[in-house]
Amino acid sequence: MAVARVSSSCLPRLLSSPLLHSFLRHFYSSIPTVRRPHQRSFPIAAALSEASPSPHAVMEGGAMEAPRSGPRRTWKPTCLYYTQGKCTMMDDTLHLEKFNHNLMLDLPVNTAATDKVKDQKLDYFLILDLEGKVEILEFPVVMIDAQSMEFIDSFHRYSLLVSRDFLQEFEDWMGNHNLWSKEQGGSLNSAAFVTCGNWDLKTKVPEQCRVSKIKLPTYFMEWINLKDIYLNFYNRRATGMMTMMRQLEMPIAGSHHLGIDDSKNIARVVQRLLADGAVIQMTAKRQSATSDVKFLFKNRIR
Repeated sequence: MAVARVSSSCLPRLLSSPLLHSFLRHFYSSIPTVRRPHQRSFPIAAALSEASPSPHAVMEGGAMEAPRSGPRRTWKPTCLYYTQGKCTMMDDTLHLEKFNHNLMLDLPVNTAATDKVKDQKLDYFLILDLEGKVEILEFPVVMIDAQSMEFIDSFHRYSLLVSRDFLQEFEDWMGNHNLWSKEQGGSLNSAAFVTCGNWDLKTKVPEQCRVSKIKLPTYFMEWINLKDIYLNFYNRRATGMMTMMRQLEMPIAGSHHLGIDDSKNIARVVQRLLADGAVIQMTAKRQSATSDVKFLFKNRIR
């Protein structure tokens, strides 16, 4: 099982901006105390740790407590500086007690469930959930192993625009994991982006590249829309992540619309699909000549 590693190279200039610091201060200061109402029974997701008890405690403001790996472990919000390689409080006991610095804890795997995982056509899934309507404000990627379902690494940045510096940093991160190289023609190496919908890579990333006058990288030209995989495997329609988790009776962990938390929750749905025996494969591909998108599943969410 790999230890969470986060790139420590230079961050986009936005990291040091008052806007981001204001956002982080607000996020940290607004985390309420968990209140514990009466417990409810939920089926335990196959992909979750076998030691995890039933989920508890909806937190005010949309944050919720994640499944626990043991009776003494409670969910903690992720340190948003740590995910970007910039946490300077790793020696601060109070900080470490308050914030999670190990994303693997939010993505536990029941080793018994791996026996049910079918052979996949890919080695890794890169779960991506962008935040920002006008501009991309948050770019979180959670990498999991397609066969073992284990968390491998994460890439998390705040960026106002897709820039060459940003893409270089992301490409360096992918290169460190042998996911991508220019010599291979720019496509991902036995890996794929997983999104909850087509918007992230069909619309938003190409739009931001046009604004920045950057050619759309080849590795963004195909992806997996988890909604289509979910529809075809479970024969149930889901309009989004929240619907999937509600139907699967999985508790939401963290804050909805915080990109890194949404990416982890989508990764948990991916783990569940794998544990239930789904084969997760490409659902959409952009034609390089025309930029038109070809959808590969006849039965899909429109």
